[in-house]
Amino acid sequence: MYPFRIRPATGQDARVLADMLVEAANWNPVLSRSRVTVLEDRAVTRYVAGWQRPGDFGCVAEDAGGVPVGACWARLFPANAPGHGFVAVGVPELILGVYPQWRARGAGRALLRELATTAAARGHARVSLSVQRGNFAQRLYVSEGYVTVASRDDADTMVRTVR
Repeated sequence: MYPFRIRPATGQDARVLADMLVEAANWNPVLSRSRVTVLEDRAVTRYVAGWQRPGDFGCVAEDAGGVPVGACWARLFPANAPGHGFVAVGVPELILGVYPQWRARGAGRALLRELATTAAARGHARVSLSVQRGNFAQRLYVSEGYVTVASRDDADTMVRTVR
């Protein structure tokens, strides 16, 4: 059994998701930015602004004491205001963030799997994401069935079929 549990993300999890968004943005400690800098970037904060909008869904990993250690959530974007990992209208784009001390312990994988299950249950056929090249999480995504469908500058857009 994992040393954490997974629960659905709720409307009260906006702060947790913002924390995990900062973790995801700071995957490379050499290029780390302050929380304020990350959350002032509108291209980044659009992934959590107004959480929980209709269509938003996700999950949170908590340790035995109920303290969040990671989260994975998805949001739909319109074609005229796409996210970094946008592939099509109706395909939710996911974000995954895990605190460094919980990485490589199964939390990210468990969160990705739970999100895929939820996406399928909501009627979505695919989920997408954007990952910077060099990010260790890209190996996790590939191992979970995500394939690169587009590349730009220093990032790849990946998609997984969920049903």
